[in-house]
Amino acid sequence: MTTTFIPPSVPEISTYRTTTYVSEIPESVLKNPEKPCCLGVDEAGRGPVVGPMVYGVSYCLEEYEPRLKDFGFADSKTLTEQKRSELLESLCSGDHELRKNVGWATTSISACDISSAMLKPHNIGNYNLNEQAHDVTMELIDKVIQEGVNLRHVYVDTVGPPASYQKKLQQRFPALVITVSKKADAIYPCVSSASVCAKVTRDVCLRTSNGEENLLDCGSGYPSDPNTKKWLAQSIHPLFGWSRDVRFSWQTAKDCLERHNSIKVVFGEEEPSPVNFGDLGLSKQKTDFMDLEISTSWWGH
Repeated sequence: MTTTFIPPSVPEISTYRTTTYVSEIPESVLKNPEKPCCLGVDEAGRGPVVGPMVYGVSYCLEEYEPRLKDFGFADSKTLTEQKRSELLESLCSGDHELRKNVGWATTSISACDISSAMLKPHNIGNYNLNEQAHDVTMELIDKVIQEGVNLRHVYVDTVGPPASYQKKLQQRFPALVITVSKKADAIYPCVSSASVCAKVTRDVCLRTSNGEENLLDCGSGYPSDPNTKKWLAQSIHPLFGWSRDVRFSWQTAKDCLERHNSIKVVFGEEEPSPVNFGDLGLSKQKTDFMDLEISTSWWGH
């Protein structure tokens, strides 16, 4: 295994837009379409001010799931970067046991798309982070189902109230058994696998970003990270702030802009829509005086 592994979930050409990757269906699942599968869901990068939020899913035959522990799958935060990279590389290696038994997929929600959704005008209605996360989770589950995988049980790691989220998912997928749990990445092996897929994808995305700033120096991207704070302060532009790798909707970014006396931009109110004279019961018929100069038609006469 190499230390420079770049997973297929990271676009070859870096982009500021949200991207999704879906692996091929593993051999064991294809050969046993009648056997039930389980799927785990987890994310990486929910809290950072820099980089994407990545959601990952991982699935396999239910009978195979206990085997994942033998390879060392666990909550990705408890594993070294090297170990996480090795595990995901194994999932991608055609002759490896894991590749033949485990399928996976990720969606990397870009910082640009996160901020654009959260900063929509009030008259349109913003799209908060929870809503974005829920929708992406359901889309990933649906993609696996559409591939013909015989899903029976879905396990989801959550940082919010499990009950309401589980109810929402159960309504969306009534034929599945849904379990939403805190610390699911440490309890269910398929969630541990999803956690690794998401974490490695996010980390590599940061290293390969095409932003103008060098993201290798931004630390973990979390607001509490001293390296991230330092990077934000040193990379700031007085007018444009940073590249689209930064979540401008985060309070951390807003505070940093204010502390460094960045140029404040005030947007004027939108122009009012043209009056619909028909709705007012007034005629839009042109009259002779409309062609006259204002000064001779009525002003001063």
